Amino acid sequence: MVFEMSTGMIRGLGTVVVFIAFIGLVLWVFSSKRGPEFAQARLLPFADEPPADMTPQDPAPRSTRP
Repeated sequence: MVFEMSTGMIRGLGTVVVFIAFIGLVLWVFSSKRGPEFAQARLLPFADEPPADMTPQDPAPRSTRP
């Protein structure tokens, strides 16, 4: 018995593979074990900012002219 793979069958199998990968990704992202790791990663954009207590409250004026 010869089994021919048509274009539709290949596309269908590709869709199933991508769907299974999507479901796996969703389960990985919403896993309760990942909570602390994602909480730490959520703060990464603010890692290079200086702490609030080190920023000057009243900056010096740029010009001394009246």
